[in-house]
Parts: sequence; structure tokens; C-alpha cells
Amino acid sequence: MAKAWGQPVLPENRPGAAGVIAAEMTARAPADGHTLLMASSGYAINATLQPKLPYDSVKDITGVAIVADLPNIVIVHPSLPVRTIGDLLALARKRPGQLSYASAGTGSSQHLAGELFKTMTRTNIVHVPYKGGVPATTDLIGGHVDLTFGSTANLPGVRAGRLRAIAVTTAKRSPALPDLPTVDESGVPGYEAPVWYAVLSTAGTPREALDRLSGEIRRFTEDPAERARFREQTADLRWASPDDTTAFVHGEIRRWGEVVRRSGARTN
Repeated sequence: MAKAWGQPVLPENRPGAAGVIAAEMTARAPADGHTLLMASSGYAINATLQPKLPYDSVKDITGVAIVADLPNIVIVHPSLPVRTIGDLLALARKRPGQLSYASAGTGSSQHLAGELFKTMTRTNIVHVPYKGGVPATTDLIGGHVDLTFGSTANLPGVRAGRLRAIAVTTAKRSPALPDLPTVDESGVPGYEAPVWYAVLSTAGTPREALDRLSGEIRRFTEDPAERARFREQTADLRWASPDDTTAFVHGEIRRWGEVVRRSGARTN
């Protein structure tokens, strides 16, 4: 956008509270299209997971464009006699409450992907939250937990033979990982838990500004060179209009809200 418009577009990192600080900044900004939020699935999860948000997840933010999808990956320790989702289901039902799955923390996409799997398959697998993806992966490699619905950051461990990948959580196979089946096609129809990224902005931003921003993002996501570059990082670039992005995010808030309520997950 900076190159196309000939003016600075500055990333301003606002870490903390699982993205809530950055989202609040965007919600409170002037509605002029000059403040954007790079949001992920966590934005929709926070709407229910965190009961006292300083903004309204539906009313205070509007969509600009969808940017990309990434899969989480069902990964097991090699000592587990599991090579498919069918194997995992059989073992989980044989050993209820004995298998454990690691996540990057309560409310993370890995955590909720696991809870959705448990709900849809009626299995009892124990959630073990960590303070980030690195310690979760370390303990998985060490055999202290049995599996994870982890990010693609685990792929080096898979390629080195220290971990075993058995499925992806997206609705369709990942173009970057075409040999891995989806959880859906592996025996859990309707299962879908991708990590998505979207650009959002302040509610009330003029339509002209939203369309201009979204159009520039569309050109980026449809560029063959960019699509190839991001695919190397297992990201599948895609685009949706401002209205479709808003509707998608609202739908994700409802969908993950139900998973959060069923799991009983809460933050402090």
C-alpha cells in the first residue's frame, strides 16, 4: 500500500492480552481509514473467551479484507501408535482421559481446535496449556504430551522425524502440504479450524476508504509471485470484500463462541 500510494504505511506493534490491546486501539481510533488492524482467528475467539473486553467485537470494528488462511496440523509424538485420525480416535476411545494435547495457551487457536475436535468426536483428551508455542513443542518432542493441534512452526520437527503429522485442520487440503489429509476427510465430517488473517478497521469508516483499502489488498493477494512466496510459508492468500469480511468475522465469533462455552475455557 505504501508503494502504491506513495505515502508511509507504518506497522505499529501493540502486543499483549492476546491481541486485545491492538484491537482496542483500532476500535477507539478516528473512523477515517488510517488505522487498520491485522487480526487473526484470536480476534473471534476473544469475543467470548474474554468476558470484559474494552470494546464491542461486533459493533466497534468493521471488515476491510480477508488476507490468508493457514492450517493448524494434528501432530503426534512418534511413540504414539497413530498414523491417521482414525487411529487417534480409536486410541482416544480406548484410553479416555489418558491422552494429552499441548497448546500455546488457553484460548489459542490450537486449544480451540482441540476442543472442537473433542466435541465433534466425543472423545476425552486432556488439554495442557503452555505459555507459548515453543515450550509446547519442546514438551511434545520430549514425549511429555502426546499430540498437538499445532501451528506450522512444528514442521521442522516433523521433517526431522522427531514428530509425526497426520492431518491438517483446514476444510480443504493445504496447497503447501498436499500429502496431508484434512481432519474432515479422515473421518470427522464438517471439522474445520483454520488460522485466518484479516484486515479490519474502525466502525464507521467511510465506504470509499474501505473499498480503496480492500482493492489494494486484493491486488496483493492475487499477485502470482506473492501467492507463491506465501505458499512457501504454508499460507494460502485469499481475498474477500469489506462486507463479506465483516460477515465472516461475525460468523467466526458465533462459531468459536459456542466452542468456548462448551469447553468452559476462560482467561483471568
